[in-house]
Amino acid sequence: MPKITDAKRESRRLQILDAALRCFSRDGFHNTTTADIVRESGVSQGTLYLYFKTKDDIIVALADDRHQGDAYINALAQSEQDPLQGLALLIQIYGHSLNDPRRTDMRRVGVQGWGEALRNPAVRASSVAGMTTVREAIIDLIKRGQKAGEFRADVNPEAAARVLIATFQGLTLQTTLGERLDLESIGTLLGNMIRQTLFDDANQRVVS
Repeated sequence: MPKITDAKRESRRLQILDAALRCFSRDGFHNTTTADIVRESGVSQGTLYLYFKTKDDIIVALADDRHQGDAYINALAQSEQDPLQGLALLIQIYGHSLNDPRRTDMRRVGVQGWGEALRNPAVRASSVAGMTTVREAIIDLIKRGQKAGEFRADVNPEAAARVLIATFQGLTLQTTLGERLDLESIGTLLGNMIRQTLFDDANQRVVS
């Protein structure tokens, strides 16, 4: 019997996760069974169990994969020499994801994941790790700006990072509930808030 290549194995894994994402988005975590995921994915029950032992393992894998994407975005922002542009890049990329129809299922499952994290230690650990990565990226950018003398020294980087993350989470919840967001106006307001927070009157810059 020929061996399965790493590429084929990863492709099959993603096939299962994509099917699970659709099932969870449509029916929720607790109303979805592994049999539902098998039917949605087109793989056999035995094949699914080769990759994931339980439904909880699938939920955690979805969260971990999303956080890997977030880590790439964070690294991209941190690679910007100008910390303000790094923050602007984070706002732009995460902001655009709010109205991206291709990410509808991911947003729906992400919001469900917040509730699941209250009862499932593995999901909670994954969620906290993902938020921590984003928070640390923002903190690093703010500290770099302070060290360069661009940002106000009296701003608490962690507090600012938590407020920005909470804002995005709140907007994610609103759009997931079907609210129509004027992202252009929200982006302008958020840019003004960041500018007023990070700069004094003599050192104003545009966040775009």
